Amino acid sequence: MAEARIDKWLWAARIFKTRSIAADECKNGRVSIKGVKQKPSKMIKEGDVVDVKKGAVTYSFKVLKAIQNRVGAKLVPEVLENVTAKEQLELLEMNRISGFVGRARGTGRPTKKERRDLDDFIMPAFYGDFDFDFDDEDDEE
Repeated sequence: MAEARIDKWLWAARIFKTRSIAADECKNGRVSIKGVKQKPSKMIKEGDVVDVKKGAVTYSFKVLKAIQNRVGAKLVPEVLENVTAKEQLELLEMNRISGFVGRARGTGRPTKKERRDLDDFIMPAFYGDFDFDFDDEDDEE
């Protein structure tokens, strides 16, 4: 049975852009098998289920082939099977809908919506929409 280093496999299966990023994610404890955090040098084999935490979502991938060389995007379904839990996919969808998840409210630059709200607060929409003039028309008569 073929085996591969977990960091190489994560890179080869296109889960991470570079092998060094895959190794860093393993070192930081974001990659696990059966709930056990893995080192980058851990050997994986076909049938293993690898859990990868990206942001707030934990993806699960079943190893179909233990490869060490990067494959084209069209060949990824032959290498892995996405077995991510339904709850995690729903969490991903909620994060996508809600927008800026990683930014605490009120910090950093305002979003477009927050900027519009600020503009409306500073200069209300009704400002200047009066039906009467402030000119002294009575003085002319």
